[in-house]
Amino acid sequence: MPVRAGQPADADGAAVAVPKPFEWVGEHIGCALPGGRALFTTRRGGVSAPPYDTLNLGVLTDDDRAAVDANRERLAALIEIPRERTVQGVQVHATHVRRVHALPDPQAQLDEADGQATALAGVAAVVLTADCLPVAIAGQEAVAIVHAGWRGLAAGVLAEGVRALHELGDEGELHAAIGPGAGACCYETGPEVHAAFESYGPRARRGANADLKLVARRQLERAGVTAVHDVGLCTLCTEPGLFFSHRRDGSTTGRQAGVVWRDTRDGK
Repeated sequence: MPVRAGQPADADGAAVAVPKPFEWVGEHIGCALPGGRALFTTRRGGVSAPPYDTLNLGVLTDDDRAAVDANRERLAALIEIPRERTVQGVQVHATHVRRVHALPDPQAQLDEADGQATALAGVAAVVLTADCLPVAIAGQEAVAIVHAGWRGLAAGVLAEGVRALHELGDEGELHAAIGPGAGACCYETGPEVHAAFESYGPRARRGANADLKLVARRQLERAGVTAVHDVGLCTLCTEPGLFFSHRRDGSTTGRQAGVVWRDTRDGK
């Protein structure tokens, strides 16, 4: 597969492919969903120095804060939504998905939340990841983004994301996009994780590895999501210069973002 301008390539020079409806937006991954758009960033295109090179968006890392701020401004420019119109929380691997009815004070301390849901137009909901799954869910009336590690999945964070959209008035079809995260190819884990997902059958376990993406898909389908799309990229083994990975690189690594916003170009 030839590499288009700006499209990332692997170590052998081959283009890193993504399935439809995902598409490369420069060096990042976009996805059009009914009623919304999602973007999953890579680690490229920022200003941070190693080992946070280059588009580290995590302020709770040991990266230079000015560099992270500059990177967040670059993200805002990329999605064409001002930074003060983005919403996110302090992620704690739990199940709270905040319903955003009005923009919070940008100077206020962030609340603990592993997801953000909103019906507001021109507002971008953000989660940060470095192996956990960023999952965007969109309907015609509202959108949500959820941070889903194994603890959040086991506790029901994705069903809570769907519930949040219903509470915001979206009773129509919902579509979801699972962004880059730890894949079954690499996510080796302990017995407590396998026990948590035993009900999903043998396909959720690949030897010592767990398939969190399969679990996420099943949970979204059970919650009534009409279509679930998986980008199919693992943060651990896809070209290392493309994604941050806590498991691969240890605690000294950055964070990429999953972002979703309502697509109101039809005038709604």
